[in-house]
Amino acid sequence: MTATLTTIGFDADDTLWQNERFFRLTQARFAGLLSDFADPDHLHDRLIAAERRNIGRYGFGIKGFVLSMIETAIEVTEEKVPARVIAELISAGQEMLSHPIELLPAAREVVEALSDDFRLVLITKGDLLDQERKLAQSGLGELFDGVEIVSQKTPAVYAEIFARHGDGAGRGLMVGNSLRSDVIPMIAAGGWGVHVPHDLTWALEEAEPPEHEARFCRIASLAELPTTVAGVTGWQQM
Repeated sequence: MTATLTTIGFDADDTLWQNERFFRLTQARFAGLLSDFADPDHLHDRLIAAERRNIGRYGFGIKGFVLSMIETAIEVTEEKVPARVIAELISAGQEMLSHPIELLPAAREVVEALSDDFRLVLITKGDLLDQERKLAQSGLGELFDGVEIVSQKTPAVYAEIFARHGDGAGRGLMVGNSLRSDVIPMIAAGGWGVHVPHDLTWALEEAEPPEHEARFCRIASLAELPTTVAGVTGWQQM
């Protein structure tokens, strides 16, 4: 069977390596620092609201997260937040920006297995310096034919990336943990969207699965991706 798929895009955070777990740990620290001013659920709701407001200003990533925490702290304390709390939040963000990369199970094996027969592109959102740091530490960089760090993942962005690195979105597949960013817009661009759920998902990345779409797949773990690709293309792993 002639393969129709030529290019595979990989999300990075919580697809190839751990990410959201460190945000949750920092949020717990944030809640502890402000426990005298707000209960954890209320604080969480206020932080999510701030992040939603600030996406257009700061984009995705740790720096925007820290600024949203500081903004929330100022709001919930009615501008009485102690300077030591602000200092703690800045320190927490710096720790996140220097945390060692932890690859998820089968990440290297799967990328290596597909790299000889398909063009592979890493497509991720977030702060440029932080994403470049994580990719360098991951040891996976040499396996990708291209790397794209974008501000948003939209159908137009996927169409442009897969046209430049491959043969168009129609012959491309995108795999990631976010339905909203990795799967739905890729399908809208004409490609395959493969959802590999992570235990933790940021509230702003949640969406209903497009079960009615013929080019939608869900796999339990990244280790299943080669089998899924074989089903799409007739490709056989050597």
